[in-house]
Amino acid sequence: MTVLWRPSAARVAQARLTTFLRGQGQLGADGQVDYARAHAWSLADPEGFWSAVWQFGPVMGEAGDTVFVPGEAMWAAKYFPQAQLNFAENLLQRTGPGEALVSLDETGRTRRVSWDALHAQTAAFQDLLQQAQVMPGEGVAAILPNGPEAIIAMLGSAASGAVFCSASPDFGARAVLDRFTQVAPAVLILCDGYHYAGKRVSIADKCREIVAGLPSVRLVIQVSRLQEPCEPGRVDWDASIDRAGTGTPVFQRLPFDHPLYVVFSSGTTGAPKCIVHRAGGVLLQHLKEHQLQCDLHEGDRVFYFTTCGWMMWNWLASALASGATLLLYDGSPFEPDGYRLFAFAAQERCTFFGTSARFLGAAAKAGLRPNEHFDLGSLRTLASTGSPLAPEGFDYVYQAISDNVQLASISGGTDILSCFVGPDPTAPVRRGEIQAPGLGMAVEIWDEAGQRLVGQPGELVCTRPFPSLPLGFGADPDGSRYRAAYFEHFPGVWRHGDLAEETVHGGYVIHGRSDAVLNPGGVRIGTAEIYRQVEQLDEVLEALAVGQQWQGQERVVLFVKLRADQVLDDALEDRIRAGIRAGASPRHVPALILQAPAIPRTRSGKLTELAVRELLHGRPVTNREALANPEALEFFEKVLAPAD
Repeated sequence: MTVLWRPSAARVAQARLTTFLRGQGQLGADGQVDYARAHAWSLADPEGFWSAVWQFGPVMGEAGDTVFVPGEAMWAAKYFPQAQLNFAENLLQRTGPGEALVSLDETGRTRRVSWDALHAQTAAFQDLLQQAQVMPGEGVAAILPNGPEAIIAMLGSAASGAVFCSASPDFGARAVLDRFTQVAPAVLILCDGYHYAGKRVSIADKCREIVAGLPSVRLVIQVSRLQEPCEPGRVDWDASIDRAGTGTPVFQRLPFDHPLYVVFSSGTTGAPKCIVHRAGGVLLQHLKEHQLQCDLHEGDRVFYFTTCGWMMWNWLASALASGATLLLYDGSPFEPDGYRLFAFAAQERCTFFGTSARFLGAAAKAGLRPNEHFDLGSLRTLASTGSPLAPEGFDYVYQAISDNVQLASISGGTDILSCFVGPDPTAPVRRGEIQAPGLGMAVEIWDEAGQRLVGQPGELVCTRPFPSLPLGFGADPDGSRYRAAYFEHFPGVWRHGDLAEETVHGGYVIHGRSDAVLNPGGVRIGTAEIYRQVEQLDEVLEALAVGQQWQGQERVVLFVKLRADQVLDDALEDRIRAGIRAGASPRHVPALILQAPAIPRTRSGKLTELAVRELLHGRPVTNREALANPEALEFFEKVLAPAD
């Protein structure tokens, strides 16, 4: 694993992780950060570590006398059982005329919201909730673009103790109802439409269908993005919120475990899981990740390319608690050209730039070289998540974006609304490797017998409780579905569902989802290992590999989407097979390679390997609205007859 970047001595000295560990007497014997030592302390002394995170944040609220109470099972453990806090109060600690939010949409419209204005608009939204007699624990649901309205609605909901959930406006009506009916929200915020890829998209008819399908809703608020008039019976956001005066939110302090968010799994092979997250756990985890792992400082300018339907939106929003300015973008990242996000980052002097591995791969395929067009000197950290970032993706960042950034590849999930593995701002970045386990996260890689592995792929597990364990699932009163999802494969231990590898450096490599692992000849293969080799070919834009039962055995079937001027002929097939054989192993070579017109993905950009696998075995995929491009499945339904 080649070292691609090392932090300077000055950067290490100024890192918030260094300051934090020094204050706790947890620096190494040489007075420098010893991350392995710090991680061991965070696990051995959960009371001391999480109490220190609370104080360092700092968290506004009463911590109480007890920090950690072990439970009879991992999911029953309690952090800060006596604490009282309010999530929104912690995100709105700053005041003044400085920028809290900078929002850009595809049309070029830029909006700037000061900290004082954010307070006032949060208070105005909270007033609407009070008028609708929304009580703590009731649901507020939003179908909104990634702009100021979504942040304000979340803050106002959290200030009042309501539970917030959101979806992107490109979701279909059925996909929204599959999610929101599980919450039974009292309030629904929706927009009239959005712009994407140069198109004006009205969602008025879809919103009427959604409103009709949510009988629990008492208040509907409409945000105008297409300048359509507010429909009868709805409250106009612009008139009620945008023109707010100088009000102040009222923050209701509630228990640490009070529900804050409901987030949803992708739901490509069934109904989406309705995952309920606790306010205190999300706040502590995000403070730790932002300040200690990602080195966010007050005044930083933080961007993440996300929609309101992906957990990275929730993660981004929490950066307000560290006094950072949020940079929000809504629209296609390739409209009018692939440089849109980099131009925004340069213009706004972005210090933390987050995106998906898929976007970086697409930028590399398009030959984009942002460092030749923009001054990105303000950028300290570039984060990547959503799918494994191939080693070539690491190369691309340092060659074409900036040679002086910390590349923070991170991995966690909607399930924990945070990360299991991620960055260490005091350590080098190695090609293809996530730097470290998260502090306080007892991450290990196990074989099927529950034995720890190093240097070999296995199941990513977490062996000890952490604050952002979900409270549970909606419509699961006895918790049986929740326990079955995470704690039954290895009894009592969180199994995350990732095929991963711990390296000799103490870092991690994610090889793909373990439920999509290929098993030809009894050898477990992560799909990311195949994608890495295939997508190096200039002709190949995307790839998807699945295992298919065929004549009593499993064979690997590889689908490739090629550039518009390319055709999968024998010569290209031979090159694909040769590249996989040389770069991975003969076991990785697919039995069959087919050209696909499109590769199906979820709305957060993840490959839908399981859905394609179901179709190849003649089994239906019913929840197609969970996909960003459900029409792509038509090819896979017809391409192969299921084997006898």
